[in-house]
Amino acid sequence: MTDRADKPTLVFSWEMFGPYHMDRLEAVGRRLGDRFDVVGLEIGSKSHTYAWDSTGEGQNFRKITLFPGRSKDAVAWPKITAALLRECLRLRPCAVFLCNYEDPDIFAAAVTLRASGRRLIAMQASKFDDKPRFLSRELGKSLFYAPYQAGLAGSHRTRDYLRLLGIPEERIFLGYDTLSLERVRRLAGVPPAPDGMPWAERHFTIIARFVAKKNLFRAVEAYDRYRTLAGAEARPLHLCGSGPLEAELRADVARRGLEDKVIFRGFLQEKGIAETLGTTLALLLPSTEEQFGLVVNEALAMGLPVVLSDVCGARDLLVRQGVNGHVVEPDNPEGLARAMLELSRDEAEWRRMSEASRLFQPIADADYFAEAVEKALGSLNALPQPTPAPPAALAAAPESKG
Repeated sequence: MTDRADKPTLVFSWEMFGPYHMDRLEAVGRRLGDRFDVVGLEIGSKSHTYAWDSTGEGQNFRKITLFPGRSKDAVAWPKITAALLRECLRLRPCAVFLCNYEDPDIFAAAVTLRASGRRLIAMQASKFDDKPRFLSRELGKSLFYAPYQAGLAGSHRTRDYLRLLGIPEERIFLGYDTLSLERVRRLAGVPPAPDGMPWAERHFTIIARFVAKKNLFRAVEAYDRYRTLAGAEARPLHLCGSGPLEAELRADVARRGLEDKVIFRGFLQEKGIAETLGTTLALLLPSTEEQFGLVVNEALAMGLPVVLSDVCGARDLLVRQGVNGHVVEPDNPEGLARAMLELSRDEAEWRRMSEASRLFQPIADADYFAEAVEKALGSLNALPQPTPAPPAALAAAPESKG
């Protein structure tokens, strides 16, 4: 094994390392660790968005936390830029992978790193259709991408958006939004569907923050319609998450008389999510805005059909209508209700979709991210070249005696 000091360094930076980020870096370390020193730079060990537990150390990569015990929003952006550049000066990476291009700390670091000759790769899940866009603003935004030479995209729509913003199409690679399917299965402690818990005992599941874009009130409306259609055979709905809309959501459930059918599970860490998916009939993701939806990857790890809205980036890669799930419009509660009805009434159809989910697992797994990293490095001529073997005639020549 080559000593770490003799390898070129790859740096990956995110705001905080949740389970997904650790999965990706472990995969990169397994695939490229013999050629690169893989380093993950975590800005803080807390997140202002997600209540993740702080993660441990990596096995196949080195993890460095710039501001332990703090979240990114608790640190002034010039300090973050200075800390990122200080570590990169020490590590001297040949390539740096950055997320959150629009943040001033990341942009300032990107400009400086690019000027110093580092190769920069943007990591992104955002799509053009996430929100209303204005051409003048998008043209201005392209300046923020000027330091980047390549990109890792979450979906086809993300790839198109990166191309619009100036990254060459031949240097944009799918595979950003992935996680370890093996980790999810291990934590679930039960076999993936259609094995494991019997079909008749499974429930529907939503795993989401309780915020407006997750469209949970429309989901409850759809579930109410489903309950009317299914009658006494209606499956429960488990709502897993927390957020500012929880009180209003509970009130809506009570107003509809669904307290015995809609179960609030609270925010779940990675093990709780995996265990819940191990008893789930289908995952529901009816968002009005969703850059990707990594919970879809977790559902596929457990062999589940998925019913999601057409705005979700995961729909581009991981779900096909009528194959391993259903795609509905976010303002279509009737469509969502009837998709639920089909899966809860027809075991053969559910099993067919469950088995079809295996077709999509390879591109949902973190190994796909590592493959995309390797392709991006290759497109920038950043892969170490093997030492050429001596010509056969020279290798076979007798050693000189004097």
